[in-house]
Amino acid sequence: MEKRFDEGFDNILVADYDKEYEGGYTINADTLVVGTERKKVSLNGEWHFAPDVFCSNIRSRWFDETKYNRNQEPIPYDADFENWDTIAVPGVWNNARREYALYEGAGVYYKQFDFDISREKGVRYILKIGAANYETRIWLNKTYLGRHLGGFTPFCVDVTQNLQQENSLLIMVNNTRKMEQVPTLHYDWFNYGGIFRDVEILVVPELHIQNSYIQLSKVKENSLEYWIRVKDIQKRAENLAWIEIKELDIHKEVRCLYMGKENLNGEEYYLYETKGSISINESRLQKWSPDSPKCYLVKMVCGEDQVEELIGFRRVNVNGRHIYLNGKEIFLKGICAHDEHPHALRSQSEEEIRHMFQEVKELGCNFMRLAHYPHSEMVARVADQMGILLLEEIPVYWAIAFRNPATVVDAQNQLRELILRDCNRASVIIWSIGNENPDSDDRYQFMKTLAQTAREIDSTRLICAACLFDVDKKQIKDRLISELDIVGINEYYGWYIKDFETLPMILNGYKDDKPILITEMGADAKSGYHSSSMEIFSEELQAEIYRKQFRVLLNTPAVRGICPWILYDFASMRRMSSIQNGYNLKGIISSDRTHKKMAYDVVHEVYHNR
Repeated sequence: MEKRFDEGFDNILVADYDKEYEGGYTINADTLVVGTERKKVSLNGEWHFAPDVFCSNIRSRWFDETKYNRNQEPIPYDADFENWDTIAVPGVWNNARREYALYEGAGVYYKQFDFDISREKGVRYILKIGAANYETRIWLNKTYLGRHLGGFTPFCVDVTQNLQQENSLLIMVNNTRKMEQVPTLHYDWFNYGGIFRDVEILVVPELHIQNSYIQLSKVKENSLEYWIRVKDIQKRAENLAWIEIKELDIHKEVRCLYMGKENLNGEEYYLYETKGSISINESRLQKWSPDSPKCYLVKMVCGEDQVEELIGFRRVNVNGRHIYLNGKEIFLKGICAHDEHPHALRSQSEEEIRHMFQEVKELGCNFMRLAHYPHSEMVARVADQMGILLLEEIPVYWAIAFRNPATVVDAQNQLRELILRDCNRASVIIWSIGNENPDSDDRYQFMKTLAQTAREIDSTRLICAACLFDVDKKQIKDRLISELDIVGINEYYGWYIKDFETLPMILNGYKDDKPILITEMGADAKSGYHSSSMEIFSEELQAEIYRKQFRVLLNTPAVRGICPWILYDFASMRRMSSIQNGYNLKGIISSDRTHKKMAYDVVHEVYHNR
């Protein structure tokens, strides 16, 4: 039987139906355009949505929206997008309807919108999605634009050639867990699905700044390091750009040199770059710190494009087992948190983020670990304003496919997208490249590649990973330590391991001349459950474990920071006892954020007295 798609025949009998939509134009860090102050048109709001259990959008070519054959006769169809129910974007589909609560798989979003493309000439239109979990494919006006991998980082695609006055935008998101992905099949948080950060169209000149970076040099006093990357549809030998910080009397002209071209969706783009340093008088500079989160208005200009950002300048480094911020030793009084709000889930508003940071400051923290994946772009911007140091990480979590080349590329791209997004945030002092990965040759090479990737993009921040220790030999032993600036250690002595006296033995036997950051420690407690005999899951036992932990950790010279696990209880389908009911209960505050457990008071007292 002849296959004629316009007669209703499709890919239902083809095993590799997806092949055409896996390759081609890949949306990745190379297409990312950063800068929040750009002109933009929001596409947030109600979108039509339906789960696509069999990936029929591709198998049956729903995206063609074919309802008539070549003779204009009506034919059967299985999807009428404009009549589907609607859900909110940004948001996760799990709380849109009861039957979607545990759904894992593909979901199709559809939106019709008008766009006045006649008003401006000489501009490019860039579709930006803040994050969608995990695999995202985009069709605009029935034209396939590409595929993005990764559930927590922003991505962009140029839609200039496809945008019309009246538009239909179809986005297919798939949160199916796969072995080759980052994270992989198994992890300790809930696998929310959907488009859960902003969707918008950026309006930029044809010659525009794609991304830029400026920070205090880590090694050279009285110097700012910078780079600017420019994209244009014309080829020139160079482009002139300016860096301006009026408050510091800086106005520097730089030349962006031609670096080559790329072909995306049949269009050629020309790339330009400049990098260098600017001499400053640091004595005039008010350095950013948690106590004084000063930010300067920095303006980058190239042609008609202008990017303005509030940027703080500070210097962070390690010397032996000590961490320094602006030349002064600092102890990181931290806490961990997932990006999960009791109502907004993964789509927290700025107000909700500010409330979280206010709670963190009241606890006495100066530092926060954003676990175990990139949180929203707004988090680091608010942290800049409120004065909270951050560790940001990508979800290289537990035993992923370290030997798979595609997995390496995926992890590198997620790391690049995160760094390009937040490299100008003074609050971010540590890039973490992984969590609790078993020490093996494949894992070492994989993680070494990530450490090198981070340093190539941003040499001013510290590199960390949450390492393992040898329980049998009772020692911190991980070959990855050689690639790190800070050694993260997750340990749950007193909870999973009852032999608490082993902990000081392990820590005091530590041999490496690098600071230790306790990236996790703690215990579960059911909110409101009390027991005089300190039974497991009681608030009393959790608080006592915290007391014992702090007595040891605060008296271990190599430990230069502590991040208890975790600020709030959070959803996890690994935790299915009758007490846990699908939640990791290690929070010192309940998941609804209404009850502070007894361990909260322990942390509060320790941090406020240190």
